[in-house]
Amino acid sequence: MYPQLEIDLNKLRQNAREVISRCERYGIAVCGVVKGYWSDPVLAKTYLDAGAKQLGTSRLSQIRRMREAGLETEYLLLRVPQMCELDDVAALADMSLQSDRSTLQALNHACEKQDKVHKVIVMADLGDLREGFWDKDEMVDTCVFVDRSLHNLHLSGIGVNLGCYGAIQPTPEKMTDLLNIAKRIESRIGRPLELISGGATSTFTLVHWNTIPAGINHLRIGEGVSLAYDLPYIWGIKDMDYLHRDAFTLKAQVVEVRTKPSHPQGKFCIDAFGDLPTYEDRGMRKRALCAIGRADAGVVEKLAPRMKGIEVLGGSSDHLILDIEDCPRTLMPGDVLEFDICYANIVNLTVSPDVEKVYVDGERDV
Repeated sequence: MYPQLEIDLNKLRQNAREVISRCERYGIAVCGVVKGYWSDPVLAKTYLDAGAKQLGTSRLSQIRRMREAGLETEYLLLRVPQMCELDDVAALADMSLQSDRSTLQALNHACEKQDKVHKVIVMADLGDLREGFWDKDEMVDTCVFVDRSLHNLHLSGIGVNLGCYGAIQPTPEKMTDLLNIAKRIESRIGRPLELISGGATSTFTLVHWNTIPAGINHLRIGEGVSLAYDLPYIWGIKDMDYLHRDAFTLKAQVVEVRTKPSHPQGKFCIDAFGDLPTYEDRGMRKRALCAIGRADAGVVEKLAPRMKGIEVLGGSSDHLILDIEDCPRTLMPGDVLEFDICYANIVNLTVSPDVEKVYVDGERDV
């Protein structure tokens, strides 16, 4: 049945091995981030098969799902936890990212009730303006407080996020700033921190370019393994061909083919999503509709047709609209088209109950 998301487990596994092996050369441990595909245990296992010792996700329900599937590893909660879920954080996660002193105190109490010791990575904000301490004196004092006073928490290290909100690029200078904060903390607590977590897929660029400063020993990588799209296509890194970019294939079926005007006809109002889009008048053009839409794939404009001569025009909740005027093949209803996807698509496609998931491992169905 279609639409269908086909996942090549062998290519995912190879991508994970390539990333992990390159990081290991610099003494960097990789947390396999699996939230992009809702922590599907079948896919998460490819990280463990490739040698990852830790899996990370942003939602506790996904950690529970992986534990129930029998994936035995250390779990890192990536989103700073809410006060209302701290009992579950203590019960389900081994480690979490933290950026608030009061949350740390409450988490310590939750762990005390369960007779558990929970590891924490305290986050610094180095300019991307998402989570993390902006005042570094406050951050250092908080880390000292955790180490000395919160006995059911273990201060494993510090970390940073770059690129996810503010689009700030990880650089050697940003990593050096993080290392300098770590030195201040280590001087106060009298021991080395185990983890200096330098960020996510975007920081893997520094590994690739051999510019990662010594001392950064932990990265949280997801998209760079699963899709390998951002760095080659958006960053324009041309020599990253050791990563497969087609581990995920979206297949959608054509339901209509007709020649129509390229500019909508009549008085404009708004579309189904409350927007007022603009259109280029290119005259009469042949177009195709596929049975997949924003409700399934999110930002459909980011879908990339693999067949030459096909252009994504847009879509509604349930339809994908394609310009096929320059397509060399004569398309008909029932034909199946293949698309490459990006992160904006995968988070929707993998959770949609109406998109069939097909796992393959080489030539063998799983």
